[in-house]
Order: sequence, then C-alpha cells, then structure tokens
Amino acid sequence: DADALEVLKNKKGGQYRVLGIDTDFEPEPTEVRQIFGLTFEQRRNDFVPDRSFFENIVTRRIALDDDAIRDLTVATITVKYTQSNSVCLAVDGQVIGVGAGQQSRVHCVRLAADKADLWYLRQHPRVRQELKFRKGIKRPERDNAIDLFLQREVSEIERPAWLKSFAEEPEQLTDADKRQWLDGLKAVALSSDAFFPFRDNIDRASRSGVEFIVQAGGSIMDSQVIDAANEYGMLMVHSGIRLFHH
Repeated sequence: DADALEVLKNKKGGQYRVLGIDTDFEPEPTEVRQIFGLTFEQRRNDFVPDRSFFENIVTRRIALDDDAIRDLTVATITVKYTQSNSVCLAVDGQVIGVGAGQQSRVHCVRLAADKADLWYLRQHPRVRQELKFRKGIKRPERDNAIDLFLQREVSEIERPAWLKSFAEEPEQLTDADKRQWLDGLKAVALSSDAFFPFRDNIDRASRSGVEFIVQAGGSIMDSQVIDAANEYGMLMVHSGIRLFHH
C-alpha cells in the first residue's frame, strides 16, 4: 500500500530500489532456454497450492488447522521459487530456514533446520536482554557478533576482533542451554520440493520443532518415512507434485 511504499522509498537514503510490477501481466505458458546450443522448452510452473494440496494425509495424525495450512503454504511457495533440491521451514506465517541447491535431500533438511535453529536461538533471553554491545556498533556488526556468540566456540584468532563488538565480554551458551531453548520451538511446517528417500530427513527435522510436513511422496522408502513421522507424532501430506526449480 501507499504507506509501505513510502517506507521503502526512504530506505538507504532514498537509494533503495523499488520496482513497479504490472499485476495484470500474464507470461507465456511455455518457457524457453538455450544451453550450449540446445533449446529446451517446458510449461511454465504456474502451480498455486490451495487447500486441496494438503488433503492426502498419510500419517496417524490428521488434524490440520488453519495456522498449519498457512505455514505449509508459505513453505511450499518458497520451495517453488528456490533452486532445487530445496526444503523450507516456516512458522507463524514466516520462513525461518531454507536449504537450497544441495546435492541430497538430507543436506537440504540439515541446512534449513540449522538456519531455523539459529533464528530461534537469536530470541534466547541471553541474546535479547543480556548482551552488552559497545556504543555506535552498526546493525550488521551486531548481527555478525550474535551469530558468532551462538557458535559452539570462537577461535583464539577471531576472538579479539569479535570482542570489540561488546562493552562486556559475554558468557556463551552451552550446548545444554541451546537444547533446552530449542525444545520450545514447536508447530514448525516443512515443505520439500520432492520426496524424502530416507527417514534421516524426518529425524533431523524433529529436532527443530517440525510437526507438519508436505512432500511429493512416491519413494520406494515411503513406508519407512511415514513410520518415522508417526514415531514423532508428526502430520505428513503426500502432495504428488514435484516443484523442482533449475
């Protein structure tokens, strides 16, 4: 709306680029690409997930509320436009972790879940209330200092530069502190742009609060993956639709 446009126009001293989009524009149904003299054609990915996209629930847990559908939709739209292989985690209507362009499905899950963990750890009371930054520190410097604060350890070489961001040296969180806080992350939605070939994807997702999953299904290991989801009390949807983006 007009108010949001004014906020954007004034960012970066008026240098923020704002592009006007013709909402009535409809692209051609066929996309064409040339690679090393070869021409490829395929139908444009005009898929839009609606409620029917989440109807084929394959787990014992079947209650899918509006919040879960919203988050699964946000995650699915994200993987539609993200370089494959891709997995997205979302909660409270926002993306909290994306694993894209990886060589295996579990690498996607690990990357997305690690990002989600970091997002949630940044909300820890020790981060939000106890870190004492030096005066005049810029936001990117503060963000980088927080990221390093949340790492398992800071090397002796990088430590002096890192400490310059603080007025007081912080006491880092232990692994037990982090796990206790991460156990509070719940009701996370996960969307995958293709099927899960092994249960290790589910095992890793469970440690980041994932309770709702939508994936294409169709793997020869579907039964083991579904069993794993049932063990964790998750809800899983088999959409039958792959959303690869290359």
